[in-house]
Amino acid sequence: MKEYHTESIRNVALASHSSSGKTMLGEAFLHFTGVTTRLGKIEDGTTISDFDEEEHRRGISLYSSVIPIEYRDHKINLLDTPGYTDFVGEVISAMRVADSVVILVDSVAGLEVGTELAWQHADQFKLPRFVVINKMERENANFQKALATVQDYSEVRLVPVQLPWGEKQAFQGIIDLLTMKAYKGDGKTTLDIPADYRDAAETAHLALMEAAAEGEDSLLEKYLENGELSANEIIQGLRAAVRHSTVVPVFTAAGGAEIGLAPLLDAIIDLLPSPADVGVALAQSKDGSEELPAVDNGPLATYVWKTTADPFVGKQTYFRIYSGLMSSDSRIWNQTKGVEERFGSLQIPRGKENISVKMLHSGDIGTVAKLSETATSNTLCDKTHPLTLPVPTYPTALYQVAILPKTQADSTKISPTLTRLCEEDMTLSWHMEPSTNQTILQGMGDQHIDVAIRRAETKFQVSLTTAEPKVPYTEAITKKAQAMYRHKKQTGGSGQFGEVWLRVEPNTEGEFEIVNDIFGGAISNSYIPAIEKGIRNVMKEGIIAGYPIRGVRVSVYDGKEHPVDSKPIAFEIAGREAFKLAFKDANPVLYEPIMDVKIIVPETNMGDILGDLNTRRARVQGMETERGHSTISAQVPLAEMLRYTTQLRSMTGGRGIFTMQIARYEIVPAFLKDEIVSARQKELANRKAEE
Repeated sequence: MKEYHTESIRNVALASHSSSGKTMLGEAFLHFTGVTTRLGKIEDGTTISDFDEEEHRRGISLYSSVIPIEYRDHKINLLDTPGYTDFVGEVISAMRVADSVVILVDSVAGLEVGTELAWQHADQFKLPRFVVINKMERENANFQKALATVQDYSEVRLVPVQLPWGEKQAFQGIIDLLTMKAYKGDGKTTLDIPADYRDAAETAHLALMEAAAEGEDSLLEKYLENGELSANEIIQGLRAAVRHSTVVPVFTAAGGAEIGLAPLLDAIIDLLPSPADVGVALAQSKDGSEELPAVDNGPLATYVWKTTADPFVGKQTYFRIYSGLMSSDSRIWNQTKGVEERFGSLQIPRGKENISVKMLHSGDIGTVAKLSETATSNTLCDKTHPLTLPVPTYPTALYQVAILPKTQADSTKISPTLTRLCEEDMTLSWHMEPSTNQTILQGMGDQHIDVAIRRAETKFQVSLTTAEPKVPYTEAITKKAQAMYRHKKQTGGSGQFGEVWLRVEPNTEGEFEIVNDIFGGAISNSYIPAIEKGIRNVMKEGIIAGYPIRGVRVSVYDGKEHPVDSKPIAFEIAGREAFKLAFKDANPVLYEPIMDVKIIVPETNMGDILGDLNTRRARVQGMETERGHSTISAQVPLAEMLRYTTQLRSMTGGRGIFTMQIARYEIVPAFLKDEIVSARQKELANRKAEE
């Protein structure tokens, strides 16, 4: 592959709902430009962009992949993104390094939830965009109906640049409103517009001309004077309108049938911005904020948007150059990690294939293998000119599972494996939950977690299983109580003796406090730490249901010791047992975490959501409605929210989202407490029997 300078590069994300034809459109472009000799198929696992084994198994895209297309002496870096909601992190990472986005819409289904989400992320990144009404060869395809569903959703005006030449099985090409020509098949054959399409084309051409005229003041003046613009002037005005996001051009195609390819590629080059057109990137330097135009002679600033582990070639690092020039066999400074990395051969990715190059120019996307420290979202730069590029905001993962090893050998590898998985995917995270002693993995949904578990097995050779996470309940008391316990052990030789009298009461000020209230030296001060140790050990394990104890004040007020047999271990045991007895008499209760939850759903779903929240012991705090979406604020016990990600999607057709954070702990209702305690004691008994 030859070198391409900044002005000749287009970085374009393909985004939409799952199964709208992104992967097949990329495949058609590769075949059309001569990269492949035959069209790959998803069902056969022969597409360039879906090359992972798991993608072949599921028949959907799971990861963003780069497909460079060479056309008209330009390089178009197509970023094929997943459409399934669980893998939204891949979409965000791809859009972070794209300069524009092509949003595909299924000609039968119209606007779908995944397309809405893609549109919202494109808005967040302020990306110019095209809409492509795809799969026009399908039965029941309807260009105008599909277009109307998008226009109803979009705040920006949609303007067709093409009309379909036929629909369904009769779809044979496109009517191009820029050149006012008909393009048959893939677009290499040009014909006059058929007579029965001429009137519709003239009307649409006039609307396109008006939209283009509004792109630049000089063109608007000329249009108002003459009532006409040339094809080049329409392109000029439309280019400006697209870059300012005042107009969204609409195209039509059938990627799988290879229809409408050349005019769409022409439009990508003519209308979408190059990295040089986008303007400056902002980075943080030691002197504050710094503007970085996309030029080769600027300071090096490179953003790592994706990393993958490959058992054959090792770690692969995907990057986008925002400023400066990169060459093979060089040393680069990782500003995020504060380490220097040795670059080997620079490569251009094309699916799983990597094409070696000597140099990459500003604005381009490439990969490098075997960097030791670099992870996703890191900034690479010159050590003498340190810069940090901004990291996008990723949605908080709220779907949790407990991770368990399949074998003893796997248990030692859990921590490094989960860390590597989370370094690759910014929407994955993991932590240890001390109150339940579980390893918790958080992701965007069940499919996301399932893919991560399979990836751990195939890429890192670690076999893991999942279980539903336990709610981190805590145990506490609600009144004062007291107890004593005498530990006496005589088995020949030196014995053990310790007697402890103590009181317990709720401690609203903190987690735990122990006070020495002994008068007259009934117990030596040296034994108080042993008593405290025994109590603290019990607090970790719990008493009524095996959950940690919190909020207790203990007063040790009396006891006895033996001049020969008393030892710290005896008072540790006596303190532990006395605490258990007093705790059971102090009206023990379970506390559960209460979450602040904010749910955003389409207005039409609000009634169903409120009804469902009532079944979850929720307390609704407020409701707001804006632009067809309702926001519900509520406080809900965590126990009722463990699988809410899946349930909310089901109730809203995938359009509902929510955030959640802990607010406080509250006492579990009595009717639930007995059930939880019984289940927990049964679990602990089974575990003991297994041991």
